[in-house]
Amino acid sequence: MLTLDNVSKTYKVGTFGGKELHAVRDVSFEIEDGEVVSLIGESGSGKSTIGKMILRLISTSSGSIVFNGVDVSTLKRGALKEYYRSVQGVFQDPFSSYNPIFKADRVFRTVKEEFFPQVAGAEWNDRVEEALRDVGLNPEHVLGKFPHQLSGGQLQRFLIARALLLDIQFLVADEIISMLDASTRIDVLNLLADLKSRGLSVLFITHDLSLGYYISERAAILYQGSVVEMGATEGIYTDPLHPYTKMLMASVPRLDKKWEEVEIELKGKQAEVTGGCVYYERCPLASKDEACLRDVPALVEVAPDHFVACSKL
Repeated sequence: MLTLDNVSKTYKVGTFGGKELHAVRDVSFEIEDGEVVSLIGESGSGKSTIGKMILRLISTSSGSIVFNGVDVSTLKRGALKEYYRSVQGVFQDPFSSYNPIFKADRVFRTVKEEFFPQVAGAEWNDRVEEALRDVGLNPEHVLGKFPHQLSGGQLQRFLIARALLLDIQFLVADEIISMLDASTRIDVLNLLADLKSRGLSVLFITHDLSLGYYISERAAILYQGSVVEMGATEGIYTDPLHPYTKMLMASVPRLDKKWEEVEIELKGKQAEVTGGCVYYERCPLASKDEACLRDVPALVEVAPDHFVACSKL
């Protein structure tokens, strides 16, 4: 369904744009029909940048993003509008998606005006109510309310209901539950699982390892814009191989031992990469006289559907 092939994003920064910031570096992966793939990494790793490039909110610097056989970068006007019938995004802060002076259900009216102007008002209202019930909301309790009168979880479900009205095929879910309370998180995750069972494909962007494990069949671990480990979620979580993935796993609080007993191997600080492995400055395995400093490691399949970018393995 969706394929990223050596996608990169570079920004010009500094005085007169004299420096470059590499937000995403040669990222490649595929998402099939009805598949949930988690994109996992710490803040600043490039996760949201990848989501925005898929949604055509920002352009790619190089590489290609192909949806159902069509290069997304070539889409213009009517073709781009049709693309948004199939691909939508829901973001971390639901409140930022609404204008506070308008009622929240204005998002549904906008969808009707842009995509379904021929649908009669009564029929459209029925569609809206059905979509709201599909995401676990009672139309009588939420329609006609301003954003400040609804919770974050309700506003997120509004946005998912908007996507359902378009009958989308692919959803970019960018940290969509990080601002929600625990009980609402489970409801939204179960909703995504239900939508997946209906054939919806999801790119689930998160920094939370446990959420990625819960929701996805496959996962990609991102560090400074590069995929360092990728494959079946179960394999990555039960047998992490890249030093960064191991560090992430060791950082998760555990019930069977005190926090100070958990050893996290880590050196240095995150730094701008000038060459070689993106994890070099923090990797406990690297040393200055090794190839890690010079060469960019390739993403190699070390086990069935388990890829790792590390020259030390």
